[in-house]
Amino acid sequence: MHRTRIKICGLTRTEDVAAAVAAGADALGFVFYPNSPRYVSVERAAELIQAVPPFVSTVGLFVNASEAEVRQAAVGLLQFHGDETPAECAALAAAVSKPFIRAYRVRPDTRPADLLESEAAYRAASPWFAGLLLDTWVDAYGGAGKVFDWSLIPSELAPRAVLSGGLSVPNVTGAVASVRPYAVDVSSGVEASKGIKDARLMADFIAAVRAA
Repeated sequence: MHRTRIKICGLTRTEDVAAAVAAGADALGFVFYPNSPRYVSVERAAELIQAVPPFVSTVGLFVNASEAEVRQAAVGLLQFHGDETPAECAALAAAVSKPFIRAYRVRPDTRPADLLESEAAYRAASPWFAGLLLDTWVDAYGGAGKVFDWSLIPSELAPRAVLSGGLSVPNVTGAVASVRPYAVDVSSGVEASKGIKDARLMADFIAAVRAA
C-alpha cells in the first residue's frame, strides 16, 4: 500500500526542524514570501537546512519571485504559490535546474476537469514539473488554512497530487482515506502560533496520516 508522504511547511526555528524530522516528516517547507508571518530569509533558511539529515526533502515556497531570488535559496524543490504561468514556472525551474510543484487554489466553482487541464499544462511546459499542490482559494497568497471540497479532486489525479488546505490532526486521517493523495502538506494545523510549531501536534499529525 502506498505510504502517504508528509510535508511540514512554514518552519522558522531549529528546534521545530529537529522535531519535524524526529516525528518522521518526509519534507520540510520554508516560506520565502516576505508578507507571510512564516517568512524566513534565504540566509536563515540555509541555517535551518544545515540541520536537515539526508533523505528529508527541503522545499522553498515562492510567490511571484525573480530568478535571482529563486537561485539564492538552498532548497531541493521549488513550490510556486503566486500567479506564475506554466511558462514562467518552466523558465525558473530550468534556470536553477530544480524540480517544482505548482499550487492550485481550488475555488467552490472549480471543476475536476480544471485540475486535470492545469496539471497537463504544467507537465507539457516543463520536464521539471513534479505535480500539483491543491490548496483552498482565498484572496491572498500562501496557504489559506481552510479546507476545500475534496470531492472535486479527480481519482486519477489524487495519487500524483499533494493535498493541502486546513489539514489538522482531527481531519487528516479522513482526508487521506477519502482522497488517497500522494502527499499531504500542513502548516497552521501543527502550530502553537504563526511560525511556531508544536512538536506534539506534528507527531500527532504524522501518526494520524499513518493511521489512514
